[in-house]
Amino acid sequence: MKQHLQETTDFLRSEGFEKPEIGIVLGTGLGQLIQEIEIEKEVSYADIPHFPQATVEFHSGRLIYGTLSGKKVIVMSGRFHLYEGYSQWEVTYGIRTMHQLGIQTLLISNAAGAINLSYKKGDLMVIDDHLNLQGGSPLAFANVGEYGERFADMLEPYSKKINGLLKSIAKENDINLQEGIYAGVFGPQLETRAEYRMLQILEVDAVGMSTVPEVIVAKHLNLPCAAVSVLTDECDPKNLAPVDIEDIIRVAGEAEPKMILLFKELIKKI
Repeated sequence: MKQHLQETTDFLRSEGFEKPEIGIVLGTGLGQLIQEIEIEKEVSYADIPHFPQATVEFHSGRLIYGTLSGKKVIVMSGRFHLYEGYSQWEVTYGIRTMHQLGIQTLLISNAAGAINLSYKKGDLMVIDDHLNLQGGSPLAFANVGEYGERFADMLEPYSKKINGLLKSIAKENDINLQEGIYAGVFGPQLETRAEYRMLQILEVDAVGMSTVPEVIVAKHLNLPCAAVSVLTDECDPKNLAPVDIEDIIRVAGEAEPKMILLFKELIKKI
């Protein structure tokens, strides 16, 4: 595992991925941030040694290096999910790779369903805490101690400092930024009415199928992290309607300019 990770980072350094400051993971329907980057290098996942491949049709599968808001960034355009059949190690391989390359901050975006019925389709939500309902941990392997403390503390998985900056930027730019708890589930099927009711009882605000393993690994690596969800559908178990994935992507795309503004202004301040 360690040798593979070293070979991956050696390859990327040879391709010019040098001294990045910030890593960014782009979620479903949130790929337009790339248009804001002064791109210096771009590599397909398929060309990176030992790197997993994005199998979801709306995740492009490219690692991008360049400058955004005056800082060197690495962007994962396309992430990996447990529901694709990947292991926890593979799902978080990109996070470990970016950390090895030298990032000092991790920013994550995702598309999620609104469990909190006062939150609406198209809202943004900064994640304050999460529930891991994915049935496993990316730290559950024999030699995890070689990478960091096995019993990683999860008191503050999402940086309060960065979240504070995001909330301040949102207020300055008249962006309605919600804050709440994200539940990470396995997927790929969406939740039943009973499952939505359970999540409401657990006081969850949004639900999705990613992010949690990435954040656990970031915490394990002492990597400051923040995550923002675009709420693409309203999960009301009493008034549940069929969900169209194309509609989810459309809503994410419509909300994306607000996400781009938040991230660009945040990067200036970090």
